[in-house]
Amino acid sequence: MRPKLTVFLLILGLAPLRAADLRIGIIGTDTSHVTAFTRVLNDPGNPDHIPGFRVVAAYKGGSMDIPSSRSRVEEYATEIHDKWGVEIVPSIAAMAGRVDAILLESVDGRTHLDQARQALALHKPLFIDKPLASTLADAREIAKLAAAAKAPWFSASSLRFGDLVASARIPDATGITVWGPGPVEEHHALDLSWYGVHPVEMLYALMGPGCESVTRTAGGTDAAGTDVITGRWKDGRVGSVRVIRPNSGYGAVSFGAKEIRQGRTDVAPFSYVLLLKQIVKFFETGVPPVANSETLETISFMDAAQRSKQSGGQPQTLR
Repeated sequence: MRPKLTVFLLILGLAPLRAADLRIGIIGTDTSHVTAFTRVLNDPGNPDHIPGFRVVAAYKGGSMDIPSSRSRVEEYATEIHDKWGVEIVPSIAAMAGRVDAILLESVDGRTHLDQARQALALHKPLFIDKPLASTLADAREIAKLAAAAKAPWFSASSLRFGDLVASARIPDATGITVWGPGPVEEHHALDLSWYGVHPVEMLYALMGPGCESVTRTAGGTDAAGTDVITGRWKDGRVGSVRVIRPNSGYGAVSFGAKEIRQGRTDVAPFSYVLLLKQIVKFFETGVPPVANSETLETISFMDAAQRSKQSGGQPQTLR
């Protein structure tokens, strides 16, 4: 480690980077995940600290046509630099030689294909925060690029690994209903990809892959309303997602022949720490905790839901 950087980290109260630490780079500093992840990895005094990993570099990114991005990108970049000693780099390519693995955190799913293309050119393990992409075509292209680069990747919502989902799971479920907030963002072609991706990921965590068709009943407006998306699985099971606008809590109910179980409401529905533990394990092993094929199916599910909405609620087969 360079002497000046060691002194800088000691001034901040951080332990210097060890030779054995896996170095992590961040793309996109416009989501709270950036500060939450960096705090857990870089602060040994944090009660949730995960040793052996450190965020060392970040590329700001940002989307000026999305208010929640442009209002936070500089703030979060400054915070992780000033508090946690993260180097802000001018480009994704500049991470070459600096990092061993990459977190693609940009809040705007439209940017993910181009940013993933640049990241995959570095041949590092890549985690892509939700959504994988804003369109099915982009998601499939990311998968092709990763295969060509022989670089492991995965994408997931933190809701997939939370206590709410775990507490709703039963072994013989014939159907699942989940719900959560579903505000939309006007620039995303798949409106569920902005926030509805969370309950969709909960559904897949409980149902697994295998959906063949989707029907969406849209109610209200993009600002306030409730949409119900019903999927039929190849084995006859039925899973449904209710997205509620402008906001709501999260929930899940599993229906079985002998038991109906609702997920606990007295636990946090998501945990950044549980997700981060899955991410760093993936960085070490190269084995994703969620199969890439299942992740792509969640995007196909949202694509079919969008087409059903546009057709006035007609069932749509996954593509």
